[in-house]
Amino acid sequence: MNKLSLKDILIDEKAYVLKIDTNSDIKRRLLDIGLSRNTVVVPLFNSLSGGIRAYKIRNSIIALRDSDAANILVRRTL
Repeated sequence: MNKLSLKDILIDEKAYVLKIDTNSDIKRRLLDIGLSRNTVVVPLFNSLSGGIRAYKIRNSIIALRDSDAANILVRRTL
């Protein structure tokens, strides 16, 4: 089992969320958009300016900063 941050997952690669390791304000926002343990997340594309990525989370497309994605631990699907 590979433990990585969400930032390290390749485009179109599925991953399961293991843990959100960030402060309570950002964690609450991530939980509100449906990003919780065992949620499947798929990176879709990077922004042109960099530093932001779009992810498919529960049939929605959500943009996250790379700095926030680095605090979300995931494992790749098999």
